[in-house]
This record gives sequence, C-alpha cells and structure tokens, in this order.
Amino acid sequence: MFHPEIIAEQKILEAIARGEFANLPGAGKPLRLEDDSMVPGELRISYKVLKNAGCIPPELELRKEIITLRDLLRTIEDDGCKKDKYRELNYKLLKLNLMMRRTVNLDDFPEYKDRIARKLAGREAG
Repeated sequence: MFHPEIIAEQKILEAIARGEFANLPGAGKPLRLEDDSMVPGELRISYKVLKNAGCIPPELELRKEIITLRDLLRTIEDDGCKKDKYRELNYKLLKLNLMMRRTVNLDDFPEYKDRIARKLAGREAG
C-alpha cells in the first residue's frame, strides 16, 4: 500500500517531467515569506485564504476604520457631529480591545483620559 506522501511526490515529479511547472509566475525569484508569528496557529490558514481573496482580518479592518475616524475628527467643526463621531470612535476602540482580548488603555481615549483621572483623584481625596 502506498503512503500519500509517496503518491504526491510521484505526481509532482511526473508534472515536472511534462514541463507543467515551467514559466510559472515568480519562477527563479526568492519566495516572499510573510511573518505570521503574531497570528494564532489555528487562524493562520484561514487568514491566508482571506488575504489571498483580498479580505483582511476583522481587527485590521476595524483599525483602518479607527484611523479614518480620527482623521475625520480633526476636520469636523460642528460640535454635535463631532460628539457623534467620538461616540462611534469610542465604540470601535472598545470593540477592538475586546477582539484583541486586552484591557482598555486610556491612551486610546485621550478625550476622556483627563476626565477619568480627575474623577479618580476626587474619589481618593474623599
């Protein structure tokens, strides 16, 4: 009985002999290996498939949205609209923190950092 590895190797050698691997895109060039060490092992294959299909992981998509919102907030002058966009930004930052399973970092919320620090200082004084 044949092992699958032996059969696969035989098929590859036959394809090479027929010239099926000649003139492939990137032939003769070094492989572009990507560092996916930060991606959990159980997600690597699915992320690679999504990337090849032109999709990105949800947390990267969310990061792009956060960057866009921050850029937009620099240009908004209407206080009501700005307040709504800050709410949207805060929601996305919290969602990202939950997705990444990390604690909330006050540096991600500069517009609230001072207010929270004042409240905490008031509690310690009282």
